Amino acid sequence: MSLDPERYFVELAAAFVRGRLPELAIEPGDLQGTLARGRAQGLSLHKFKRSATLPRVRRVLGVLRGLGPHRLLDVGSGRGTFLWPLLDAFPQLEVTALDLDPIRVRDLRAVHDGGLSRLRALQGDASALPVADDEVEVVTALEVLEHLREPELAAQELLRVAARFVVVSVPSGPDDNPQHIQLFSPDRMRSMFLDAGAQRVQIEHVPGHMIAVIRGPKGSP
Repeated sequence: MSLDPERYFVELAAAFVRGRLPELAIEPGDLQGTLARGRAQGLSLHKFKRSATLPRVRRVLGVLRGLGPHRLLDVGSGRGTFLWPLLDAFPQLEVTALDLDPIRVRDLRAVHDGGLSRLRALQGDASALPVADDEVEVVTALEVLEHLREPELAAQELLRVAARFVVVSVPSGPDDNPQHIQLFSPDRMRSMFLDAGAQRVQIEHVPGHMIAVIRGPKGSP
């Protein structure tokens, strides 16, 4: 059964298969054949299902269209809920995807190795980013801070590596996810980033989530 391009990021999924199974003789243009062979080898492609209809994903993509970065760091890329729509929506954008989980980093690197050269994958902690000061124009951290024991350290790190802006999303209320150990009010979010050196914190809401657009210490007014 083929994957529907209306429901899946087919080209990204094919790059993942090529990167994970380099020993297979796969025709570069045969996307559906590539995907079929990947599934036959036991690879799960569900992570490449389109999620751009999620309100928080759609809104963050809109914010990034306004900011127009050329280089971006996505902290806590995870299974790619935001990363795949980002790569699809900005075909010229150079993206570094960072995650703490080595298995997820392996899969991110497979997409690079399978042909998406503008994607770089790093393993690292949001509270101690393995990235130089001001290395990227924009940093995104989507559904990340609520997982951290010391989100204030992460806020400092996000601002350190962002030459212009940081974009953050977190749940806007309590939920039943046991991994969510922080709950942010708008006031707490503003204070945390202003105390870390931000020039300005602009907050808006979408269903179930709060999105903050943060101008860094060196960001243009």
